Amino acid sequence: MSKQNSRRSFVKKTTLGTIGLASASSMGMSAQSYKNIMGANDRLHVAIAGLGRRLGAYYAPIAHKDSNVRLTYLCDAKQSQMTKAAEKFAEHIKYKPTLEQDIFKVLDDDKVDVLINAMPDHWHTPGAIMAMKAGKHVYVEKPSSCTMEENELLVAATKKYGKIVQMGNQQRSSGHTQQIIQKIHEGTIGEAYKAIAFYSNGRGEVPNQQKAAVPEGLDWNLWQGPAVHREYTSETWNYNWHWYGWNYATAEMGNNATHELDVARWALNVDLPQLVEVESDKRHFKDDGWEMYDTMLARFTFEGNKQIEWDGKSRNAYNTYGSGRGVIIYGTEGTVFVNRGHYRLFDRKGQLVEEVSSGGEEGGVALGGGGDMSTLHVQNFFDAIRGKTKLYAPIEDANISMAMVHYANVSSRIKQNFEVDDIKGTMFNRDAMNHWGKPYEESWKSKFLTL
Repeated sequence: MSKQNSRRSFVKKTTLGTIGLASASSMGMSAQSYKNIMGANDRLHVAIAGLGRRLGAYYAPIAHKDSNVRLTYLCDAKQSQMTKAAEKFAEHIKYKPTLEQDIFKVLDDDKVDVLINAMPDHWHTPGAIMAMKAGKHVYVEKPSSCTMEENELLVAATKKYGKIVQMGNQQRSSGHTQQIIQKIHEGTIGEAYKAIAFYSNGRGEVPNQQKAAVPEGLDWNLWQGPAVHREYTSETWNYNWHWYGWNYATAEMGNNATHELDVARWALNVDLPQLVEVESDKRHFKDDGWEMYDTMLARFTFEGNKQIEWDGKSRNAYNTYGSGRGVIIYGTEGTVFVNRGHYRLFDRKGQLVEEVSSGGEEGGVALGGGGDMSTLHVQNFFDAIRGKTKLYAPIEDANISMAMVHYANVSSRIKQNFEVDDIKGTMFNRDAMNHWGKPYEESWKSKFLTL
């Protein structure tokens, strides 16, 4: 057995890729066997927690007749979010889900089969684990974790509780992307050896944080949940929490690089990197409230000298590669460009060989959720619960992609490059390992750190 195959086998037996009940269903258990858990025709009762910008991703798959699901709860720490979400869903379904601010009341309801976890980043792993403990399958939005420790915890919980968990890396459900990845793996561009993943956006100035009254209807303590609690500052509960430090967020790497890095790793057929190199800084609006890097160049080197590069510009919308986001894959005999809308296949001389468009609606860098890929991805999740199909993004595989996010963020924070143990995932750097996990609110630790 080659070192690469041996390492992959080992990784899939560890917490980054544990073969448990859920992973068996997603990686090859027969549909007939899996029906012992959920009948193929059983109705799924679904709760959505976190009713912000990703809400639009769930209208179509929940309303679709063939999904055979019932939206039981809409849950959010802010009252007005629930009201708005109910109004939106009323355009798609003919019944009224229960509005419930307290996530624990939702989790305590044994009738709920599925939690769609679209809460802020700091809730993703803790909320998913708490849901599995309560007997729910989980669709967790990206990033599925905030640290390498959470990476391991989430996969371990999936194994222990035998639940289906899918991350919202919806390009895995894109037909044209699946098509070109298969061609790459079959050798259409020879040996794929390098990928450049990129994202360019023109995000503007962010307000500096100032102490403020908690907005009406917001349960601030509940919103913070497992994160270390602090006094409320203006503009935090809305989208700007992404840029207000590491307590709640994962910066642009977790916010957007998650998608393109996942496609790049998929194309190159690699797992964990051996070397991480990062240059990053805050380049724009130097005195505003943005507390992280807004510009990053990262390089990940894998076994066999395969490389993935990340070019991220959060606040400079110049389309370096002719698109706001996407992935370029280089091979010994050609090149592929793929984004959410189409792919282009070129021969080694740079001549266009083939172009395929998805004809879909989901793409670009605009805020908001919804579109054909998200619909297919959520439906794939529902079908996998019933044993009708395999997951396109089982969490044990998705969290290997997430490792690149965490490594890059750690490298940016400590201003050091480092090597990685590509079997165990640990970083050969003491300063880096200090960021393996993160602090939590003490009273919350027992809810998810102990499986």
